[in-house]
Amino acid sequence: MPFYSATDSRRSRLPLCPLSRYVRLILAEYGIPVRLVEERPWERREEFMLLNPAGEIPVLVGDGEPAVPGAAIIAEYIEETRLPREADGLLPHQPAARVEVRRLASWFNDKFHAEVSGPLVTERVFKRFMTESQGGGPPSTDALRAARHNIRYHMIYLGWLVRTRDWLAGEELTLADLAAAAHLSAVDYLGEVPWTEDEAAKNWYARVKSRPSFRPILADVLAGVPPSKSYADLDF
Repeated sequence: MPFYSATDSRRSRLPLCPLSRYVRLILAEYGIPVRLVEERPWERREEFMLLNPAGEIPVLVGDGEPAVPGAAIIAEYIEETRLPREADGLLPHQPAARVEVRRLASWFNDKFHAEVSGPLVTERVFKRFMTESQGGGPPSTDALRAARHNIRYHMIYLGWLVRTRDWLAGEELTLADLAAAAHLSAVDYLGEVPWTEDEAAKNWYARVKSRPSFRPILADVLAGVPPSKSYADLDF
């Protein structure tokens, strides 16, 4: 199934979209094959706007199925269509547990993205590919400074979570872990994660990025923007 994200080998690659990485990890965990198609949402192509009038990525497109827009909606769609209703997948079956997974997935897909990963990736990477009218230009030092400040309290919170649980939302790997790891992976590619801030958070991330689903993520390389030295190092 085509997956409209910020990744494709046919054009200059933009593999650092954190929300797209989240969906890629979910698909990989379930062994669902996917064809990645680059979409630069700031270009607002008519064909893409018909798939998602909001003009945002990612969008999942399956044969004979409606386009599924947005990372959170895609995650729910995969859980609803790929697993028996009574089975526990990356979203637990029990309602209370599902609330906690959704809360933390939203924390990273919404709050962390708005305060950290979105500004860092946009300012340091995406703006390179935008025209001036699309919002391109030199990085905003104020936006970068704020993101670098904000990530520190997120790391402290993440570390607290993994010191009190086996995984972020409980005893099993869930969508919450994949959401957090997807956003951190994009920031880590840029060398912007202060891993010395919290050892527990660092150890948790090492566990997640050692999973087979993470291998394609760690293989991403952006021309002109090499990854940080520890990016693909499973032992840091």
